[in-house]
Amino acid sequence: MSLTTDTTTRPTTGEVFGYACAQIHQAAASMWPEAPVRLGAHVPSVTGYVHRMTVGDDRELFAKHSMLGSSLVSILRGVHGPWSVIESLQPDYAASAESLLAREAAQLKFLQGRLQAATTAGLTHGVLFTNPVTGPTLLERLLAQPASTSDLLGGVWAELEVLHRPGAPGDLLKGTFIGERSITGTFQRKFNGISGSVYIDHLGADRLSSETAENVVGVVRQVVNRLLRLRSLTLPSGPPSLAYGDLKPEHIHYPSGLGGRPTFLDPGLLVAGPVVDAAKLVSRTILGLIAVRPGRKTVQAMVDGVSTFTESITPPRAVTADLWLRELLMIWLMDTVNIMTTYLSAPATLPLPAQGLALIKAVGPVCAVTERMSWALSCGRSPRAVWDLALRQVIEAAS
Repeated sequence: MSLTTDTTTRPTTGEVFGYACAQIHQAAASMWPEAPVRLGAHVPSVTGYVHRMTVGDDRELFAKHSMLGSSLVSILRGVHGPWSVIESLQPDYAASAESLLAREAAQLKFLQGRLQAATTAGLTHGVLFTNPVTGPTLLERLLAQPASTSDLLGGVWAELEVLHRPGAPGDLLKGTFIGERSITGTFQRKFNGISGSVYIDHLGADRLSSETAENVVGVVRQVVNRLLRLRSLTLPSGPPSLAYGDLKPEHIHYPSGLGGRPTFLDPGLLVAGPVVDAAKLVSRTILGLIAVRPGRKTVQAMVDGVSTFTESITPPRAVTADLWLRELLMIWLMDTVNIMTTYLSAPATLPLPAQGLALIKAVGPVCAVTERMSWALSCGRSPRAVWDLALRQVIEAAS
């Protein structure tokens, strides 16, 4: 990942948001020419530009716009060049059947009948319209029922079995995978060579005090270097299947409330082993816990539930279990570093989701968890010992 340090040539938030908003209006007018369209609240995100909207008198929808399939942070940091370049490239990108949102729409269609997923209301002019999904998120349910953490995570995992069988990749139309949401791929892209070093150097420049930013840069650089060395020594723990990919607790809702099946949002299906979904689910559940800090009793119950759930899906054979747990720990670390560095590199003008803001405030505890985990892995400790250490660190960080 490269970026320009010349702030005068970077796109501005006004340019990017103004263009995306105009595209949403144009797309909505094309989809519903006879109905009034009103944009509601902007939904803060580091990935795409998202708005609530109403069509007609009462049809609620979400409108999502993607700029070159890249994160808003990358766009605003100048990774794709100045605004004039981005504006010239965006129309052809939006019209492509290979655009990110075209593939996401195809994936949502693929998921219908396989598991409960959000439904689309249309795709045009590079804007994807989806129907809202109501009900509490997985994280909200976990915080409300911490003693049920293992059961709730297990229920989500059971829904994904249709994707996790070895032959599943052959069922999804070729060309619709979203490989750019791969955790390991993102990590390697972010921290590759000189550009990766420059990227780390600027972490927190707009969001942290200079002293805190300097400390964060030192820890992240150490953790990244360890992970890059360890990654080359990590073997896949099993055959590839389909992974949901973007398996975050906020992408899982329960429209029917207690006892109902989960409904999934924002897929990022890619060819990978189930361990990728397990690692993402663990990583983002833990980060949600650190962001909220609900009290030690709740933290302990949830961490115990995460541990029980993980043990229940770990392969039974000792050698395979060690490989699987080691890969889970590596991907957990990479995902945490990926999202935390994205938040920390976001320009001050980009609105962040509440959890992102909370995690920036908790950057010290998050860095402590990643530093200790990566240190233990680099020392050659057994995956089980690293797992136990990681959970102890999480309890301290979230309490």
